[in-house]
Amino acid sequence: MTVPNENRVHRVVTLVRPGLLPMELGIVHRLFGTAVDTGGRPLYSVVTCAPEPGELTTDADFTVNIAQGPRALEQADTVLVPAAQEDYESQERGRLAEPVRRALARIPPGARVASICTGSFVLAAAGLLTGRRATTHWKSCDELRTLYPEVDVDPDVLYTDDRGVLTSAGVAAGIDLCLHMIRSDHGAEVANTVARRTVVPPHREGGQAQYIERPVPEPGASPTAAARAYALRHLGEPLTLEDLAREAATSVRTLSRRFLQETGATPMRWLAEQRLQHARRLLELTDDPVDRIAAEAGFGTGTAMRQHFRGVLGVSPRAYRDTFRGTR
Repeated sequence: MTVPNENRVHRVVTLVRPGLLPMELGIVHRLFGTAVDTGGRPLYSVVTCAPEPGELTTDADFTVNIAQGPRALEQADTVLVPAAQEDYESQERGRLAEPVRRALARIPPGARVASICTGSFVLAAAGLLTGRRATTHWKSCDELRTLYPEVDVDPDVLYTDDRGVLTSAGVAAGIDLCLHMIRSDHGAEVANTVARRTVVPPHREGGQAQYIERPVPEPGASPTAAARAYALRHLGEPLTLEDLAREAATSVRTLSRRFLQETGATPMRWLAEQRLQHARRLLELTDDPVDRIAAEAGFGTGTAMRQHFRGVLGVSPRAYRDTFRGTR
């Protein structure tokens, strides 16, 4: 878990290349740029740089002028590498333009490094993914695995976080990745506020499957909406698949299939994630004892909640509270 430097604002630097995807660059500025503390003070400074500053092409019909060069990376706490058009061409193992290689060498030891979409090929070519779990866009996962067998490529997740090096799948998963980093730094409430301001879902667990050629439900016509709303109103109660299927007026089998289509998760996995998020919020915002929070969030007992926290987050509820109550 990355702990921001308390003496200055956490510095996020995005390294872009010719042929950049403007949406991926915008994600970083929009999400990190709107994260503030309770006093309205920015929690991050966001800087964009290029290996060679100046006018850069994009995958659209306009260019972007990048004023800062690679020296900006020398003071980075977090570095993000978005995709570029060159990533969609035939790849060669270890291929990195020399200016990009020199720029990456400026990243200080201990800085968190992340990629969006096929930016993972840059991290792999630089050796940053060796021995680590990683992902990329589902169309490129086989190529990444073939070129870099030393990387543990997981094609079935939205993002990965392995010892300070993070990767994400497609563009939308880049949003999930940035929110995950904000949540890791400052807790669920800050990340949820950023998500609300951006009008995106506050959290999709990294282990959810990538959305591969799945239809998007029509607005207001979500088959699982009633079941999900019921579950959120009754998180503290024992809930079964049968309970959720009854609320959705469908069979358990149909409900499970529709949940997977809409959320990328099974109903019970989705429910466990909602309980975890509710418990995190209560730990951050209240002084309630762990046992009470466990009951309210639906874990039943403090012991069960502790086991879940350690299994998913790697920390106890008390350690989680101690970490984030100081950032309120």
